[in-house]
Formats: sequence, structure tokens, C-alpha cells
Amino acid sequence: MKLYYAPGACSIGIHVLLEEVGKPYEMERVNLQQGEQYKPPFIGVNPKSKVPTLARDDGSVLTEFPAIAYWLARSNPFANLLPDDIDQQARALELLDYAVSTVHMQGFGRQFRAANFTPNAADEEAVKTKGKDIAEKGFSLIDKALEGKDYAVGKFSIADAAVFYVEFWSKRVGMTLPANCAAHLDRMLARPTVQRVMQQEGLA
Repeated sequence: MKLYYAPGACSIGIHVLLEEVGKPYEMERVNLQQGEQYKPPFIGVNPKSKVPTLARDDGSVLTEFPAIAYWLARSNPFANLLPDDIDQQARALELLDYAVSTVHMQGFGRQFRAANFTPNAADEEAVKTKGKDIAEKGFSLIDKALEGKDYAVGKFSIADAAVFYVEFWSKRVGMTLPANCAAHLDRMLARPTVQRVMQQEGLA
């Protein structure tokens, strides 16, 4: 397997899952600042121009965080990345999707790339403010989901990899996480797999 990633991007969550699985994999950095995601050879691998992208051993390519996370969990059941209980599986997917589609794409997307949400430069600060509001609401809901639990559905799952990366991003924009989210981030950062990922991506 080969993970196409950018340091500290959402691909960090998939990187963590690969470490949790423990099978051999390669990494190839995509320099987003230099626009490598829009150029050959990467667009030949993923024309969506996004990370994470996972090239599998059979030569096929899998894209989109939820799909990659789900495939890693189901194809490596020994890693226990999804609960056995179907309701708990649904809850894990529910939280993962919310972290990716709302907190990331709507909340942090507006804060990191305000110009993508308005044609008027004068509106960009309002766009960023709206993004912060969305992210703060998102974290308040995630905080409730984490109440009384070490991890999203009791024990570590693919949901925690997604929640982790948006929690990690909160520091970039000076957001204060609610208590359960802050404790979850600390718990994640203490996992040996996460520590290895941080080291490998130059974020330690």
C-alpha cells in the first residue's frame, strides 16, 4: 500500500489507521502549497486532486477519508478499528462523517480557504467567522458524544482518527476545545501509533 499525504492534512488520520493496522506501507508526500495535487504525476493517481489517497496492493486506488477508513477497518478485522455491534458501527460512521463533512469541510474549510466560499475578497473575514462558528458548534456536539468515554464509541475506532485530525487543527486557528475533546486529543497524542505518525510527518 502507498499513502499519498500532506503533513498535518486530513490524511494524518488515515496515516494513524495504517499504523494501527501494522501492515507494511509506503508514503509519498504531496506538496499542497506548491500545487502538486493539480499536476502530474499525482492527478494521474487521483484526478480529484486530494489527499488522502491510498494506492492498494492490487494496483487500485481508493479516495475519500471515510471510504479509506472503512476499507482499512473491514479488510483488517484483527485491528479492531470498528466495533462488532452494528449500532456501534453506525455511531462510529456517524461521528466520522460529521467530523469530515461538517467540522472539516464546512468549519475549517472556510477558515483555511475563505476565497473558495466567496467571489468577493471583502467577504472573506465573514466567511472565516462563519467557519469558526460551525467548527465550535461541531466540537460542542462531539464533546457530548465523548462524554464519559475514552474514545468515540468506547474503544478506539476509525471515528477517533477523524475526530483527532480536526481536534489537532483547532490549534492552528487558536480555538479552545471543550473539555472532553481536549482530553480526547491528549489521549490520542499519547498513543504510540500517533506519536510515530507525528514523528514521520515532522510534526513532533
